[in-house]
Amino acid sequence: MAMQKLTTYSVWDRTTRIFHWVNFLTVLSLIGVGLVIFNAKSMGISTEGKILLKTIHVYAGYIFALNLFWRIVWAFIGGTYSRWHAILPGGKGYKKALLEYLQEKRTSYLGHNPVGRIAVTILLVTLFVQAITGLVLAGTDIYFPPFGSAIAEWVAAPGTDPASLVPYAKEMVDAEAYAEMREFRSFFIKTHIAAFYTLLVLIVLHIAAVIRSEIKHGGTIISAMFTGKKAFSQEPADKEGLES
Repeated sequence: MAMQKLTTYSVWDRTTRIFHWVNFLTVLSLIGVGLVIFNAKSMGISTEGKILLKTIHVYAGYIFALNLFWRIVWAFIGGTYSRWHAILPGGKGYKKALLEYLQEKRTSYLGHNPVGRIAVTILLVTLFVQAITGLVLAGTDIYFPPFGSAIAEWVAAPGTDPASLVPYAKEMVDAEAYAEMREFRSFFIKTHIAAFYTLLVLIVLHIAAVIRSEIKHGGTIISAMFTGKKAFSQEPADKEGLES
């Protein structure tokens, strides 16, 4: 039986590929450090150790947030398959394409397939929630930018320079103001933790879906995030670019 000829297409631009791997590495490090922080008490980690871990977590979070922000911008100006019209579900012909994909009538896509567009949108929203809540928590936990100075001014004890506040130094804060701040913080920490567990589930589903699609439909999905190229034996449904 003759082998079907593969046609190679350039899909993911360099910026999109860099975002993907920076996001992968920062999320992995944030999960690892975050789990240690979450279990610091049971692990017998000292206060100084917790502050160091939270500092590392915040710096990794800055890289994560800046990378995500740039990806959001790139979705307006990047390559065809990196833009919002190729990411967000919806648009002309989307419902038909989704049904055809679910019925396995058309399964080859250069960009994200119709189901993948739903998954990527949910993933981006979850990442955005993590970034925003994380930045707030960086201020309430260890007085780091962008909200740290405002938080420090809020909780500093009378006669204490807000810029001199040290995490976990209760003698430097006004007890009532600090309690109010912790109450304000509770929504963000709960949301951050909920998004964290949601993200873990999404990551597992994402990996499983990519592997399944690679095996069942081909398209060199995994290697494309290294090379930027996909290869198909049949013409992709979105070869001419997606309609906005």
